[in-house]
Amino acid sequence: MIKQAAIRLVDAGWDRELSEAIRADSSEVHIVCPFIKKGALDCLLSHRPRNLQVITRFNLADFAEGVSDIEALRLLLEAGAGIRGIGDLHAKLYLFGTSRAIITSANLTRAALTRNHEFGMVADDAAVIAACRDYFDGLWRRAGAGLSRDMLDSWEETVTRYCAASGRPNRASGLDDFGADSGIVAKLPVSLPPVVADADQAFVKFLGEGHNRVPISCTTLEEIKETDCHWALPYPANRRPRGVKDGAVMFIARLTDEPDIRIFGRAIAMKHDPDRDNASREDIARRSWKEKGIIYNSNQNLLTGPVASG
Repeated sequence: MIKQAAIRLVDAGWDRELSEAIRADSSEVHIVCPFIKKGALDCLLSHRPRNLQVITRFNLADFAEGVSDIEALRLLLEAGAGIRGIGDLHAKLYLFGTSRAIITSANLTRAALTRNHEFGMVADDAAVIAACRDYFDGLWRRAGAGLSRDMLDSWEETVTRYCAASGRPNRASGLDDFGADSGIVAKLPVSLPPVVADADQAFVKFLGEGHNRVPISCTTLEEIKETDCHWALPYPANRRPRGVKDGAVMFIARLTDEPDIRIFGRAIAMKHDPDRDNASREDIARRSWKEKGIIYNSNQNLLTGPVASG
């Protein structure tokens, strides 16, 4: 019989709930979570859990899309965690020894833990904790082999190459899912959390110069054809975007006659690579203005439309 007093319903403050739980018992931590971001691991890893096991997704499209971090998995491995993958995972469960179970809609991301409206329950009841542990152990057995550093290195190379070539994970195939089959026949749809909410950086990138403006009637398609901004943003060679990190949100704007600015797109950036992100001979042949020594900051994906003007 479940004691109702041992269960609390929670709709806010998930970062506090996880912090309190791991402070109370860090002997064993078991996590089931589809999306994990590096910025959400600080508190968890600062308590140095002695036995840490994580079940997550191994879909490379998630990393390309920015909803989960390869670097986060690398940090977990360095902390001694065992990590296994389940395909189409959507459950979120956090277990802290035999002391507490947290079942929530919140992924292990800063946005989910601090800003998004997430709902779930916190249980100290022994029967609930034991049932959750049985669920975890069964999923762990079905998840197969654990993640290795060599696997992560290979995935990172694949995802970086895919994104640099203007891959669109939501619109194209080509990125593998290495998660195991959980044995569930009916696959539930998974809604990806908004990338913008988890971004550490955001920039507005202006196209054009003070003497090179376009009418406000210039269409988004015309601008994309002229600048190739659907896959990379151009910068002068003496102004390499060294401060832009992976996952930064880039709002794309064009200088116009009247009004002054039109924002028409949003992209997710890749960190600038000076050995890769330079205008090629083929680029210059198509766009003569790139002879000025244009370098790039590549986009992982791009959403376009008349977002705003002013």
